Amino acid sequence: MAMRALLQLPSITLSFNKTTYFFKPNTVKASSTTSLDYAAPTPSSTPPKLSTSASNWQWKFKENSVKIHYEEHKNETKNQPTKEILMIPTISDVSTVEEWREVAKEIVGRDGKVSYKATIVDWPGLGFSDSPKLDYNADVMEKFFVDLVNSPDSPFSSRNNSDDDLVVFGGGHAATIAVRAAKKGLVKPTAIAAVAPTWAGPLPIVFGRDNNMETRYGFLRGALRAPAVGWMMYNVLVSNENAIQSQYKSHVYADPENVTPSIIESRYALTKRDGARYVPAAFLTGLLDPVNTREEFIELFAKLEGEVPVLVVSTTGSPKRSKAEMEALRNAKGVTKFVELPGALLPQEEYPSLVAEELYRFLQEIFS
Repeated sequence: MAMRALLQLPSITLSFNKTTYFFKPNTVKASSTTSLDYAAPTPSSTPPKLSTSASNWQWKFKENSVKIHYEEHKNETKNQPTKEILMIPTISDVSTVEEWREVAKEIVGRDGKVSYKATIVDWPGLGFSDSPKLDYNADVMEKFFVDLVNSPDSPFSSRNNSDDDLVVFGGGHAATIAVRAAKKGLVKPTAIAAVAPTWAGPLPIVFGRDNNMETRYGFLRGALRAPAVGWMMYNVLVSNENAIQSQYKSHVYADPENVTPSIIESRYALTKRDGARYVPAAFLTGLLDPVNTREEFIELFAKLEGEVPVLVVSTTGSPKRSKAEMEALRNAKGVTKFVELPGALLPQEEYPSLVAEELYRFLQEIFS
């Protein structure tokens, strides 16, 4: 997710905006006022009994044991076999399971022929997970994702084997990391939905990646991780309510009126957790970027052609540069279905009903 700030570095002023089955590929566009032409769920005589539980998983990484927070959403009224959905939050300064919560409830609560359980998992160093001082980069985040899916003690260990159905929904960089892991054969999801997918961090997408800029990114990253000055810089750039509100109103949400005080308070609280600045330091400066070019981005999806159904959800109100990367996936090889919905960088939270409707449609097409 993007942010807006002004930072003076030696000899440079940085001003930035954080900014097997297949069906025929198609493109769908909807608006917040559009009545989507989808079959309505079959009415049930018994209202669904939904349950939500929160728990932790210990992720073992090198010599570290990192407490990972996750939520499980279930429909307790159904006795039929259940398909697993893993929802992973958009990687950002204030990433959290909260962004997927309403979508999870809407999908799990549907009365259809297939039952779903949704598990939302916070990334290490973000949300309500622990934030140790690791050397965070795209490889570390990919390793976490792969371990989460495959480890015998993970939240998904109840699957009988690795071939059981698992659908992955991811936003932003999270979606691209999931696609990258699937392309390498490290995970074998039944399908992937990439919601407002991105691949370039806030600074690289604006200023590029030449050697001169990489040096400055390294300086900024080191400063943000430093014991004293790091907290000072982090409080100016990220950990204050005005900065978070500015981000959300300018480009995280499409409609500033949808940014409520409770959202800002929730995200601000996350920035005050121990170690909260370490992942943002990596994200802002491009260390969490899963690829370095648009060509590599497109190639990740192309490698899944004929292997994994992929839905790409673009948004009408994304920042210009981010929108261009999403549009590059329209009609791209490996993209089974491309749709466009209202929203910006966090449509799953701003317009959860529209996103849930599109994702549920995708699930119906997969499991019909």
